[in-house]
Amino acid sequence: MPPFTGIYRATNILITETVNPDFTITNVIMPTKGTATILDARTLRWEIPSLGVTGNEGASLEFYVQHTGQTSGTKLVNQSITYEDTEGNAVTFPAPSITVDCGLIVTEECPVPVDFTAAGCRDSLQVDLGDVYLESTGRILQLDVTVKNVCPGKRVALAVLLNELDSFGNEYKRGMKAITLPAHSQSGCRDISVRCIKFVLPEDLNVSSSGLCGPRNFQARFIAHAIDYDYQCCQTVITI
Repeated sequence: MPPFTGIYRATNILITETVNPDFTITNVIMPTKGTATILDARTLRWEIPSLGVTGNEGASLEFYVQHTGQTSGTKLVNQSITYEDTEGNAVTFPAPSITVDCGLIVTEECPVPVDFTAAGCRDSLQVDLGDVYLESTGRILQLDVTVKNVCPGKRVALAVLLNELDSFGNEYKRGMKAITLPAHSQSGCRDISVRCIKFVLPEDLNVSSSGLCGPRNFQARFIAHAIDYDYQCCQTVITI
């Protein structure tokens, strides 16, 4: 709670603050005046016997909240603040906000339970509980490729672009990898084999009509070039 100032002659002050449903109060620091009490997970009460009796005076209270909501963004902390005292003073409080970044969380859905009853005084029970389907299915694609005629002493940058094809030949992006191939020290050019380039292909991206038990069609493109080179720009300056 931000400090409030400018109070002159107020007694029996009672401030009740409730934070928004996306937050819970975790801790309250002793205020500069009076006492503060957590009433429940979202509400606190601040009591001050007197303030500003002999002159202009202010007070402040610090507390901590934890974000318990499911969405990100800039959110107002307080749902409501009420103030009352014996003299009937009015106080305006600021509206603090917190910027929340929850990231992206992906979870599997819990299975739907199937209810059934076992009758009493029965030694056995036979129940058909219907169908159960596989969850989070997919495939792992592993590629091998050979880069031809690589000169000695030169590293190679290799890119792999993977697309999936539907029945009409339309392409859908499925992944890209960039790999650095180390330089070799042979006396002349040689081929370099690159193995086990892996891609994960969740089944929910399947664009074929046959589903999990049918084929999926892919296209892979490769880009390769030397990283190292011995060319140097001419450094000689000719004045005419």
